[in-house]
Amino acid sequence: MIEIELNNIKKNYGLRNVLDGFSLELKTGERVALIGQNGSGKSTILKIIAKQESIDSGTINIRSGAKIGILNQIYENEKEDISVEDFLYKSFEEILKIEKKLNKLEIQMSTETNTDKLEKLINEYGRTQERFSLIGGYETQEKFNKICSKFFINNELLKQNYNLLSGGEKTKINLAKLLLTEPDLLLLDEPTNHLDISSLEFLEELVSNYKGTILIVSHDRYFLDKVVNKTVLLEDGKENIYYGNYSYFLKEDERRTLAQFENYKNQQKQIEKMKESISRLRKFGELAGNEMFFKRAKSIEKRLEKMEMIERVDLNKKSIDLKFNVKSRSGNDVLKIEKLEKNFNGKIIFNNADLSLNYGEKVALIGENGSGKSTLVKMILGEDNNFAGKLKLGTSIKIGYIPQNIFFQNENQTVLEYFLEGNNFSETEARNKLARYGFRQENVFKKIGKLSGGEKVRIIFMKLIQKDINFLILDEPTNHIDIDTREILEDALKEYKGTVLFVSHDRFFINAIADRVLNIENHKIKSYYGNYDDFTNSVK
Repeated sequence: MIEIELNNIKKNYGLRNVLDGFSLELKTGERVALIGQNGSGKSTILKIIAKQESIDSGTINIRSGAKIGILNQIYENEKEDISVEDFLYKSFEEILKIEKKLNKLEIQMSTETNTDKLEKLINEYGRTQERFSLIGGYETQEKFNKICSKFFINNELLKQNYNLLSGGEKTKINLAKLLLTEPDLLLLDEPTNHLDISSLEFLEELVSNYKGTILIVSHDRYFLDKVVNKTVLLEDGKENIYYGNYSYFLKEDERRTLAQFENYKNQQKQIEKMKESISRLRKFGELAGNEMFFKRAKSIEKRLEKMEMIERVDLNKKSIDLKFNVKSRSGNDVLKIEKLEKNFNGKIIFNNADLSLNYGEKVALIGENGSGKSTLVKMILGEDNNFAGKLKLGTSIKIGYIPQNIFFQNENQTVLEYFLEGNNFSETEARNKLARYGFRQENVFKKIGKLSGGEKVRIIFMKLIQKDINFLILDEPTNHIDIDTREILEDALKEYKGTVLFVSHDRFFINAIADRVLNIENHKIKSYYGNYDDFTNSVK
């Protein structure tokens, strides 16, 4: 059964066509990934389906009675302070309204002495009670307790102020609230943002077992591989559909691209031959004075005009050139930690923890939210010296660091000004280099403070590349960047000769880069050789 159908949807923002004839059909039970570059219109499509955005032209057909629920990427704070419990109960708005009416009717019936009025109240109560039962009013508390149990939402969390929750907690709470409404079509915009790996695995199970239809926008390729059975690539405002998960999409997209390139080459050869024939026939016509040759040339010209042209495809779609150069390597012992002890507000973070890193290793640091990953990074950087034990960096270490949340001292600087600062380049040299990192033409005059999250990550990497860094420390480097840029970053880090320590919940990224995984467990740093899949196999 078709749940929703989008036909030839067009959407403009000013002079920019975001959607230019986009069409999509979602069937009952499908789990569909919507992928594409940042700014391609993925979130716009979800908002259009959820009626949060209008369209300029096209048609939208939704199955009669289908209930739609959306998990937006950005969670606005509530206007007034509200507990998590009250925030979740907003899912039962209609039920609570009817329950309030039932309570009011009960009070009225208990005090009414007029027989006719009492009969009317009883009839109204019966109709209201039937409606209450029909929409699941009597199962409210059971549903609430079940969802809270599944999401590990305990009484302590229920009493907390919603506005003061972390990003990961808000993701969890908003998803729980959404599921309490039991939508037929679930729209998820970056549902894996801010979640730790254990929460991601729980979300995968939940999505896989969900009875309705799901449309997901996500950059988490591991998550998409686990849960989706159809992938839609949004490119140039139009859809390209692939009937499989993300890994299937990669292989099929490469096959289609190569096939289109071959078809393009063959068509160009055919066009060249047709042009040669036209030219030859005209010459013959002029020499022989025979109109027949001109008619044949005209016939070929008409065929050429009617020919549907195959677009030339770029076999190297990755347009950003990220390449790190290590001019001077460090010693073999990069980092040594022994008997590390760390407490914070009475909470034990590390207890007798040890760690050693060697030159050239690419190591992923994982663990649940709050386990101490960012704290450990701060200690290595020398920003947190309030600990016991030994922490020593090796000789000739030159650290390059990209934090999870990127801030700039002067957000009014342009991209060009920021890049020139500290670099001995002419403006022409700087603009040529910036173009290789995706900042072209007028984009170099963008204010730093107006850049997207992905652009901020790119410009920070761009600055680091100019320096002689032999120890890269990255805190959630794939946050805010699209899949194409993630793959470019992966290629750059694979070729990087120095040492890499990175915090990440992106399991696909960990698999691509890591030769060792450090998991913070029971206040210690446990080492597992291999990538993320090797780690999960070893702890089973």
